Amino acid sequence: MFLRISDGLSIDNLNNYPVEVVSQLEKLLASGVEARLDPNRKNFYDVKDLGRGFFIHASPRSGNVMLLATWPMEVALAECGAGT
Repeated sequence: MFLRISDGLSIDNLNNYPVEVVSQLEKLLASGVEARLDPNRKNFYDVKDLGRGFFIHASPRSGNVMLLATWPMEVALAECGAGT
C-alpha cells in the first residue's frame, strides 16, 4: 500500500531517536512511501527506506504518527549502484 501523510504531519518520537532519523521518516511520509500494514494491528505499518526501517502507528483521528521503532538495514550493492 502507498502511504502519504502531508497535511499537518506530526511525528511523536517516543523513544528519543536522533533528529536525523525522524527527519528521514518525515520526508518519506510527506512525499509518499510504500508501506506494509501490520496484519495483527490496525493502523500500524512497516516503512522502509534505503538503509533504514521504521515501525509506526498512524492515527486516523488526529493524523499524528508515532515512531515506535527504527533499525538500520543492509543495502544490497545493486540497490545503491556500487560495484557497477
